[in-house]
Amino acid sequence: MLDIKFIRENPDAVKENIRKKFQNAKLPLVDEVIALDAEKRAAENEGNDLRAQRNKLSKQVGMLMGQAKKDPSKLEEAEAVKAQVKADADRLAQLEEMEEKLSQQIHHILLVIPQMIDPSVPIGKDDSCNVEVERFGEATVPAFDIPYHTDIMERFDGIDLDAAGRVSGNGFYYLMGDIARLHEAVLAYGRDFMINKGFTYCIPPFMIHGSVVEGVMSQTDMDAMMYKIEGEDLYLIGTSEHSMIGKFIDQIVPVESLPQTLTSYSPCFRKEKGAHGIEERGIYRIHQFEKQEMIVVCKPEDSKAWYEKLWRYSVELFRSLDIPVRQLECCSGDLADLKCKSCDIEAWSPRQQKYFEVCSCSNLGDAQARRLKIRYKDENGRMQLCHTLNNTCVAPPRMLIAFLENNLQPDGTVLIPKVLQPYMGGCEKLVPKR
Repeated sequence: MLDIKFIRENPDAVKENIRKKFQNAKLPLVDEVIALDAEKRAAENEGNDLRAQRNKLSKQVGMLMGQAKKDPSKLEEAEAVKAQVKADADRLAQLEEMEEKLSQQIHHILLVIPQMIDPSVPIGKDDSCNVEVERFGEATVPAFDIPYHTDIMERFDGIDLDAAGRVSGNGFYYLMGDIARLHEAVLAYGRDFMINKGFTYCIPPFMIHGSVVEGVMSQTDMDAMMYKIEGEDLYLIGTSEHSMIGKFIDQIVPVESLPQTLTSYSPCFRKEKGAHGIEERGIYRIHQFEKQEMIVVCKPEDSKAWYEKLWRYSVELFRSLDIPVRQLECCSGDLADLKCKSCDIEAWSPRQQKYFEVCSCSNLGDAQARRLKIRYKDENGRMQLCHTLNNTCVAPPRMLIAFLENNLQPDGTVLIPKVLQPYMGGCEKLVPKR
């Protein structure tokens, strides 16, 4: 969310930013919010004048009423002043109601106008314009056929989609045996990997209030993702970033404690509306999954450096599991409205012979902090907004797909990389049941 003062002083820059994001329908909102802001400030100024006048007139009424005891002619003058005080009070009530209404209208529009993107973001309409930056590891295609990921899991008696369908419907799964253990091993490894990077481990609430949802994401994203608890002001989280950033709502974070670096485990719940192709079936796009996440709350001058650190942590983790990856810079049209800059880490799929998304790293600047009032006092004692960042550590459903495909052997076994073996009871490879 942008500062209204910034919009007022830089309307052309805000409009150009909207054009870069290919959201031209939002262009009229800039002039509309500036006009509403001018109306609100005029009401505030008139209200302040009336409050000052009210104090002055109230003293005058007291003085005249005192004088009327000796000089009855002053009583009429006092009554006239009292009438003016009453009229001013009525007008002030109107102005305060107007201010509240205008504030709500302005706030609603500010939630829709997108954040200013970083100058380095490539300009493009949608994800087809995202730019590959760098590859890590050799993307190879084995000499044997690699089955679809659910077929691999079924060889280990590791998945039951039919039972999940009977119990919960499409978009859910049972993981069993070695595959379930591998799922938990990846999460535990991701947890310890981030702890060793100096992050504090956190298990956050899995449900959050609507005010937090509004603070961490756009209305469009909320409608497409979030499940609401009926009859409650609570939403199931779509990612633990939501509740971890929400931890700092309306807080003044001690500057000496910045940056705040947290890594969290949580289940995640998403609507995932729309039809999806064959490659997004199985456990690729589902309503429930688990994830290890990382977030940073820092001073503005540090956020760019943290952005570079975060996505490189993802690369390091995936390469330690023998999975080739690439970094893909998200273009302007593919950025969510709160993001200044974002990139995806994509894992190599030897079966599809292409990369697919497994991590998303984002710098949100002060967008979430402004909405949630996450602040700190600088060295001069002035209040400043923090910057917030987030990145996927590991999300095992997609991670499992990449892991199984890249570590599958011709005989059907799956190798366990050395870093993961302690989390698998020393097991060096998985042997299929059939």
